[in-house]
Amino acid sequence: MASISTHNPFTATETPAVGVIVDRLCKNFGSLEVLKDVSFSVEAGEIFVLMGPSGSGKSVLLKHIVGLEFPTSGKVTVDGHDAASETIRDKVRMALVFQAGALFNSLSVYDNLALYPREHRIAKEAGIRDKVMRALQILSLEGTAQKFPSELSGGMKKRVAIARALVMEPQLMLYDEPTSELDPIMSATISEIIATLKDEYHVTSIVVSHDRELALGIADRIGILMDGKLAFLGTKEEVQSPTDPRVAEFLNPKIDLKNPRFKKLEN
Repeated sequence: MASISTHNPFTATETPAVGVIVDRLCKNFGSLEVLKDVSFSVEAGEIFVLMGPSGSGKSVLLKHIVGLEFPTSGKVTVDGHDAASETIRDKVRMALVFQAGALFNSLSVYDNLALYPREHRIAKEAGIRDKVMRALQILSLEGTAQKFPSELSGGMKKRVAIARALVMEPQLMLYDEPTSELDPIMSATISEIIATLKDEYHVTSIVVSHDRELALGIADRIGILMDGKLAFLGTKEEVQSPTDPRVAEFLNPKIDLKNPRFKKLEN
């Protein structure tokens, strides 16, 4: 299993974790209601895992947090700032790790990681090199700097995408299905990386995932969306004894929904 360096090159003052508040968020696409009065909060430094069936609105909600979608009503705030504002990225450093990695195939791994600091003139080239090489070291990817994405395995591409996000020294990391299409060993590695970034690098993490093992392994709290509504919000211990039969069936399709401990759903 690949390891992650526990030597912290960033300090708490450089990357103070931030909190997120989702307040009565609704999103319509025409007549289609995708998010329906969703409310929850994520504490600074927390790992929050958002789960739910396909089409439940998870990715749309993630896009609202990072400012790629705008609410029909309600509000998302990050560190007290409106996520829909044009200036949010000047106030909070956020990084989104896309499901497919979204690496530029024409660029080397090094240049993929250097692209953001170069475009935003964060540092001179020597400083950028230091940031890139530190991020690659943290993810145990030192030998990949001059390789191209086509030369990497699926797991390595995921780690490069996380390293690219880490170069930004984010306060908030968002992950869209980080373990999809990975074998169990690499899925465990990605889970370990996400947990370590919380513990060692002062990062708040919001993870959208179908991966039950990832959620139970790393989450401080879990939210489950069903048909655009928040059907469950609680700890990973609480989610293992749900009273909502829809949540129970989603987490364990073989479960006996006739068990009397399940409450009837209220209209």
